[in-house]
Amino acid sequence: MTDASIAQTEPVLVAIDIAKSRHEVLLSIPGRKRRRRLTVLNQLDDFNRLIALLRDYGRPVRVAFEATGNYHRALAYRLGSAGFEVKLVSSVSLARTREALNNSWDKNDPKDAQVILHMMQIGNEQFYHDPVLCGTNDLQELSKTHDIVSRSKTELWHRVLTHYLPLYFPEAERFHRSSRSDWFFAFLERYPSPHFISAMSQEAFIADAWEVVGRKVSKERLLADIYETAKTSVGLPIAPDSDAAKMFRMVLAEGRSLIAQRNQIEGRAEALLKENADYTLLTSIPGIGAINALTILAEAGDLRRFQHHRQFLKFCGMDLATIQSGTFRGQTKLSKYGNARLRRTLWMAGQVAINQRTNSFRDKFERYIAKDRQNTHLRRKAYTAIAAKMARTVHGIIKRGEPYRPFFEG
Repeated sequence: MTDASIAQTEPVLVAIDIAKSRHEVLLSIPGRKRRRRLTVLNQLDDFNRLIALLRDYGRPVRVAFEATGNYHRALAYRLGSAGFEVKLVSSVSLARTREALNNSWDKNDPKDAQVILHMMQIGNEQFYHDPVLCGTNDLQELSKTHDIVSRSKTELWHRVLTHYLPLYFPEAERFHRSSRSDWFFAFLERYPSPHFISAMSQEAFIADAWEVVGRKVSKERLLADIYETAKTSVGLPIAPDSDAAKMFRMVLAEGRSLIAQRNQIEGRAEALLKENADYTLLTSIPGIGAINALTILAEAGDLRRFQHHRQFLKFCGMDLATIQSGTFRGQTKLSKYGNARLRRTLWMAGQVAINQRTNSFRDKFERYIAKDRQNTHLRRKAYTAIAAKMARTVHGIIKRGEPYRPFFEG
């Protein structure tokens, strides 16, 4: 190739500082000393004008930006659809580079675009995988919405546990077993105060509540226990038509609605992924169920793009880091510079796996804490080791295309 043809393939560098309503763009065109600045509003017409401008240069285009909430998604999708190479810059690296270049913590949007361009020129970029273009957008929305609903349900349950039950039926907490079913909320919605129960005979109460508690083992004994508990409860008496009862029932109805939404999302996730080969491989691992597998596929995408499990560990923020200066050496710990939702999912999957009867995760955990089972620091390190093992296992089975094999290392 001639020098002219090589120069013609040198890309136009586009650094974008993302904001809610407007984006600051800085262009570096090969052969021109002067950089071009422009402002792009978060509107389709401005996106199309920017794409047309970049195409007019007749060169490859490489774009980089810092992820900012979800404000970058629309512009990144348009640029990726136009065939441009889209990159990501780390927020941490951007902040450190800005401080090093300007010797100050001061920042503004044009300055950030200049720093992003500098990082592009030295090759300090990351891959950007657009969820819509990669086909993982639906999975991400299912996963994130499930997380929102689950958190809301947990928050609501804590309100019931710390406010409503202590006031009206403190002894009822011991009958709650699992958050997977809504029978307990349905029961409290029908009987928000134990005085509603004790006003009836035991036979009448059992007949009235028989369908409310669902399909329970020894249902009659359970209802008899609840009746005897209600007779000796210290809960405050409230009238059935009182505002206090209405507010309690309103909160309980919201809890039942959240449980129904969570079940609906889980059902949709299983239906969507049941034919997915990677989903089948992931669910063969102890501790990984439908939602954990959904989150991994949504947040990590195609795990085959990671050539080694260390790359996947770093993507999750589970790589080890140590602060060292001169003779000082700090404690080695997780860097946590990675995908927090993915890291939390692997941690939770590890917790489930070590509580199961027999698998390699539980075996490793037991060996790790064998020296001192009561040492909380040792147990915390063991949990971290199990989460890292879970990440390696997830990457390994997807990479090899083989289901989980207990006690297999290699």
